[in-house]
This record gives sequence, structure tokens and C-alpha cells, in this order.
Amino acid sequence: MDAGAEQDPGGRRDRPRARWLVDGMNLIGSRPDRWWNDPDRAVRRLIGDLDRYAVATGEAVIVVFDRQPEGVPPGAHGAALVAFAARRGRDAADHEIVRMLAEDQVPESVRVVTSDRRLVERVRQLGAAVTSSTSFRRRMDQALGGAPTEGT
Repeated sequence: MDAGAEQDPGGRRDRPRARWLVDGMNLIGSRPDRWWNDPDRAVRRLIGDLDRYAVATGEAVIVVFDRQPEGVPPGAHGAALVAFAARRGRDAADHEIVRMLAEDQVPESVRVVTSDRRLVERVRQLGAAVTSSTSFRRRMDQALGGAPTEGT
């Protein structure tokens, strides 16, 4: 993960911008909008929302999902980065998030978005901060003009 420091035109380094590492299905599950009827559509919709959020705020966003829907490649989706767990099974994205943090040079500059208690404990041990999925969802809604998005 990149430290994400911004530079002004004079070449001085500003404070690092926010870096978010998002537990994707946990964030999707924070809004009971019947996403479970079409989880692949919910993944695509969240990726679009996170792209718009990253553009609107200038913050770095990486989202991790347990499994990869057909036609959704890992990597950049606009301003958001998308990753999929390397392993399968329960808590696969949690393990991927912990792995990513463990490899990060500055894990204390990362805010993990999750409401999973076990993941919260693990990422705090690595030095990362945590924001609940519900709190981040409110932050996203505010940045994107308030209303939840429909779509894709």
C-alpha cells in the first residue's frame, strides 16, 4: 500500500491523505437493502460508490472481497483499488486484510473499515485504526450527497 502523501506545487509534503482498507462484504452488510438477493450486483455497486467516494474526497481506498464475481477484475476501478482474497472460505477477506497490513510499511496510517470484532482486534495489534462499517457508510453517504446509490 502506498503511503499516499500529497505534494503541493511548491514541492513541500502535505499531511498524508487518509488511507482506507475496506472489508467489502462487511460494508455491504451494513445496509440491509436486500443485497443478499444479488451479492455480485452489491459488490459492483459498492465498487462504484467507493470510486466516487475516492474521487470526491481525494482519499485512498482499497476494498477487499472474499470472492471475485465474474467480470470484476482485481486492480484499479477508477480511483478505488479492488482486491480479492487469495484463499477461499470463511473470513478469507479478513485474512487478506491482515496480510496486507502486515506487509505495509506504515500500518498506523491505515484505517480499516469493518465491524467484525475479531478483525478489529487483529488490525489494531498491527497498529491500524478502525472505523465501523456503519460510520464509514454515513461518511460515504455524506460525501456522495446523502442518498444511497442504486444501480449496476
